[in-house]
Amino acid sequence: MNLDYTPEEEAFRNQVRSWVSANLSPDWEQISLRQAENMDESMAFLKKWQRKLYDAGWAGISWPKDYGGRGATINEQLIFTEEMAKTKAPNLMNVSIGIELVGPAIIHHGTEAQKQRYLRKILSAEEIWCQGFSEPGAGSDLASLQTRATLENDHFVVTGQKVWTSWAEYSDFCILLARTDPDVPKHKGISCVLVDMKSPGITIRPTVQITGEAEFSEVFFDGVRVPKENLVGIINQGWTVAMTILMHERGTSAIGYQIRFRNELDDLIRLAKSHDHDGRPISEDPEFRRKLAQSFIDVEVLKYNIYRSATQIMRSGKPGPESSIVKLFWSEMDRRQKALGMEMLGLYSQLVNGSEWAVDHGKWPRAFLWSRAGTIYAGSSEIQRNIIAERVLGMPRA
Repeated sequence: MNLDYTPEEEAFRNQVRSWVSANLSPDWEQISLRQAENMDESMAFLKKWQRKLYDAGWAGISWPKDYGGRGATINEQLIFTEEMAKTKAPNLMNVSIGIELVGPAIIHHGTEAQKQRYLRKILSAEEIWCQGFSEPGAGSDLASLQTRATLENDHFVVTGQKVWTSWAEYSDFCILLARTDPDVPKHKGISCVLVDMKSPGITIRPTVQITGEAEFSEVFFDGVRVPKENLVGIINQGWTVAMTILMHERGTSAIGYQIRFRNELDDLIRLAKSHDHDGRPISEDPEFRRKLAQSFIDVEVLKYNIYRSATQIMRSGKPGPESSIVKLFWSEMDRRQKALGMEMLGLYSQLVNGSEWAVDHGKWPRAFLWSRAGTIYAGSSEIQRNIIAERVLGMPRA
């Protein structure tokens, strides 16, 4: 991959930078700190921000122009994500599961009627989506899911339970995996359907996380009727749709994580200069200097692996199994980086937002707790290692 951007791409970068600078509300940072106490406020802000992006032509920039996107190149998508992350703009993953995951699935596998019905409303945040994949007995082994969708005339009847469903209580629709044929091998009897979350028979039970937020929920389906035309792709071949979603989840959007980690590394360096350890600035301690240097190396390694993944998309049109390397690396690196922040803070690491003595408004304890999730969601680290071993390195299945 040529890492030098063309003059046209640099002009695109300046255009993104100028627009974000002129439009990002200065209130965002304070709203994000209050997320645990006021999820409604956070969601309302994020929906408004996404609508502003859509009206300016910045939502789903890599989507085809026919469906409201910008038709941007992979490089432009990388540039846009970089600039958004550099300015610490809101992470739209909270409201744009539709943009990052559902939209690409519908674009690749949906009917033209589905594309016309859903895609523009996803981009404008008129309709918020959640993802109904994991179950109590089917998390890392997603293909073992037991939620059933039985075809009765012109409807599927869905019964079962999903867990870890992010933003379910705020969602209008859910992209759902369900078993439509229990008599075939587990990967082959799954279908993907689009479910209206206002349908009778759906119960949502928010789950409070270790950070204090209730971002995700359990969702129960009790005889929920879903029109047959809401099937995405071919019946019993929903695993193909799921793989499209998961590869996009681990693909170029990770550049946003890389910039975020670089921003947080800068914060750690600032922390090292302003706080003491054993009577001298942390920045003068040889062991902390070594750990900060390793964190810098990790961030750079992540960046170039993301570029490698982007090159694969340019060549084939879709992410490959190599994207698992990116996901595994950033999630494990995130835990190391946040643990370093806690170590540097010492006893101050116990103070959270609301304490007058909390450092950086309690940012580091919350980030440390949240980092535990990264090695679980979107495929646990164990699953990513299996994918890398089998599909990248060609090793035999255990």
